Amino acid sequence: MPNVGPLDSSRIPRYAGFATFARLPRIDQVPRADVAVVGVPFDSGVSYRPGARFGPAAVREASRLLRPYHPELDVSPFEAQQVVDAGDIAVNPFNIGEAIEVLQQEAEALTANGTRLVTVGGDHTIALPLLRAAAKKHGPVALLHFDAHLDTWDTYFGEPYTHGTPFRRASEEGILDTSALSHVGTRGPLYGKRDLEEDRRLGFGIVTSGDVLRRGVTETVDALRQRIGDRPLYVSVDIDVLDPAHAPGTGTPEAGGMTSRELLEILRGLRDLNLIGADVVELAPAYDHAEITAIAASHVAYDLVSLLTLGKSA
Repeated sequence: MPNVGPLDSSRIPRYAGFATFARLPRIDQVPRADVAVVGVPFDSGVSYRPGARFGPAAVREASRLLRPYHPELDVSPFEAQQVVDAGDIAVNPFNIGEAIEVLQQEAEALTANGTRLVTVGGDHTIALPLLRAAAKKHGPVALLHFDAHLDTWDTYFGEPYTHGTPFRRASEEGILDTSALSHVGTRGPLYGKRDLEEDRRLGFGIVTSGDVLRRGVTETVDALRQRIGDRPLYVSVDIDVLDPAHAPGTGTPEAGGMTSRELLEILRGLRDLNLIGADVVELAPAYDHAEITAIAASHVAYDLVSLLTLGKSA
């Protein structure tokens, strides 16, 4: 049976109809799903601006303009595989521990038959249960983490599960391949030099936004590919990796970030790697302007779906 693609925008206006990601079919409208875009409207782990719980809806709305052929990667991701919108995973906004457990269970259920996920958050807390689900299936995974921040702090206000701690917990739990961990796009002030020392101890390498500027996309991609190799790879994109000029709608913006062009070009440089899942998080649409951040996030998600088409595990 041929794959079911998005609605034909030459026949049905983009601004009409249900707002699924890229106007794709819902998961209940097709017999199978190779890739599922799923939302997690959760932001109880934020330390500054709330509002990322509205990120999935904003990304779906902005994704109406996406088209089915990706010229830079020379792939039609919705034709090559069955891609669906799996709706939102509803988790408890008042209990972070319970939310993490439920999200892991739902991610495991969605991927049980081989479906791979591109998850739209929500705050970065959700990366931990998604990594747990991925590691349960693939073993310890390589991680490529695009973010202005390290997100390897120990606690906030004494709490171990927040949007600033997921990769500390993941490293401690042994679900990451510590020989293949990289932050990309980090910048801005830290609490102290110890933050970098502890991050290094956890196994992370760092490519700052300044490094991307000085080295360029090609050299950056080469270094990342060498570090990752053919390991199962999870990609986590905090939209605040972009400069606030390109992504004002986020909870903890930092000046001096990457451009949306740089981010997309680096992602496209990951083609043919063993990508097994990904997320795009921290879009807070209340702080956005003219959908700038939502448009960037929707294109990042589209590129991740396309990469899943081209990856070794496809």
